[in-house]
Amino acid sequence: MTTMREQAMTTVVDVFRHDENVAVIMADISLDYLRPAVEHDPRRAINVGIMEQSAVGVAAGFALEGFHPIVHTLAPFLAERPLEQLKVDFGYQGLGGLFISAGASYDYGDSGGTHHAGGDVQALGSIPRLEVLVPGSPAETDALVRRAYANANPTYLRTSTVENDEPVELARGGLTVVRRGNDLTVIAAGPFLSRTLAALDGVDATVLYATTLVPLDAEALAREAAPAAEIVLVEPVYEGTTSSQVSAALAHRPTRLLSIGVPRRFLARYGTPEQHDGELGLDVRGIRERIRAFLA
Repeated sequence: MTTMREQAMTTVVDVFRHDENVAVIMADISLDYLRPAVEHDPRRAINVGIMEQSAVGVAAGFALEGFHPIVHTLAPFLAERPLEQLKVDFGYQGLGGLFISAGASYDYGDSGGTHHAGGDVQALGSIPRLEVLVPGSPAETDALVRRAYANANPTYLRTSTVENDEPVELARGGLTVVRRGNDLTVIAAGPFLSRTLAALDGVDATVLYATTLVPLDAEALAREAAPAAEIVLVEPVYEGTTSSQVSAALAHRPTRLLSIGVPRRFLARYGTPEQHDGELGLDVRGIRERIRAFLA
């Protein structure tokens, strides 16, 4: 079965082959997946090694020359180590580029804190103009890479090993109506959609699927939210990361918001993503219990 990361790399190679304005910058990660790009045109496909700040700088150079740069490495090494370079080289200079990560939030839970990235979206969301995409399936990953690679904005696309059961046909704007109900509005982000739907069994809720976290489609949220004041946000990043955008979109009406996400603490234990989900209350049972307590 193809993973989101594998699909992202396959799509990158495809757009690289068909668009001579695409450049790929690697940081010693996923080299086997991206080898076809190097073999096709090594002038536009460069591995800088484990130097993530340099990778962003090289990408900015390509962008200044009219290319569409695509940078890839693991989430903590793409969102945190080169944050200043992303802010200055791309944000401040008004450049466009696609930054594709793998491993968030704790896909590499057995590698310890150096490989955890629950705060990647929060950190990158501080950069004006930067967009954040969180697909939940390989098919969605393919569609979002193709939409974003030449969109003229710095764009962070976050892949993970955790996926939804089925892909969704995505609405433009990044907020897709999955089902409608009256008693609750639930915004489920990226790979947390399937478990959220399972947790809502028996609840009459409107469910909105977010694959663009920054900027959140405020117009669609205001238009599609259920009549009830209760809003639940379920996202695979630090808890509350997107809550300010939700509150702003619904500022015209009374709301009561519950944020469910990765707790803001260091994970001291090693384990698989599934084990961390269970411990952190981010599995179906944990999400269901928090929603029921909120509604009670």
